[in-house]
Amino acid sequence: MSLTCIIVEDELMSRKSLHRFCEQHQSLEVLATFDNARKALDFLAEQSVDLIWLDVEMPGLSGFDLLEKLSSTPYVILTTSKTEYAYDAFQYQVTDYVKKPVTLPRFNLAVEKVLDLAARAKANPTAGPERQEIYIKTDGRYIRLPFDVISYIENTGDYVKIFTATQTHIVYATMKYLEEKLGTQFMRVHRSYIVHLDKIVDIEENTLVVANKVIPISRANKAELMNRLNLL
Repeated sequence: MSLTCIIVEDELMSRKSLHRFCEQHQSLEVLATFDNARKALDFLAEQSVDLIWLDVEMPGLSGFDLLEKLSSTPYVILTTSKTEYAYDAFQYQVTDYVKKPVTLPRFNLAVEKVLDLAARAKANPTAGPERQEIYIKTDGRYIRLPFDVISYIENTGDYVKIFTATQTHIVYATMKYLEEKLGTQFMRVHRSYIVHLDKIVDIEENTLVVANKVIPISRANKAELMNRLNLL
């Protein structure tokens, strides 16, 4: 199995080291390297990859900022010189978390983990019918929310707000985590918003309307949104 990957790392020596390791591994194909997250985002808006080698601390956008902006996330291996980001890495459900300087044995271990997950996904592409609801915890109990009652979801820092026609639920979760739990009828149209595509009532140049709420559309997600709608 071969995986395409990119390297996003602002430190020159770390970037070169990762690139050299990748070139030596027969299962990896490096499509590009970047010294900042903004350039990587521009690339990912046009090109999909299987794996991202991602530094956490970078000038401007951090590695976590990049993950927040992606409409879909490939396998991600975070690289950092600190261990304090482990909890955040868990929240973003990254594939692996490697402390710098990255050694070849640790590099190979991380790659094997990705290859194992990719092989399992290929062998079992569907694990049964797609579920049509989520359960959220509120007031010490779990309540069922069918997908078709959810209008949109808004990010508010460490929490998200899930809006239905009659209620607003506040849940401790990341947008990336919710994207993976929701069905194909949902799409992240902006770093702060996920919408139910069937609930969209109006679209203008850079905004859409759901349940009387005007929601921005990011430039990176506009093309995918238009492709997923049934346009005349």
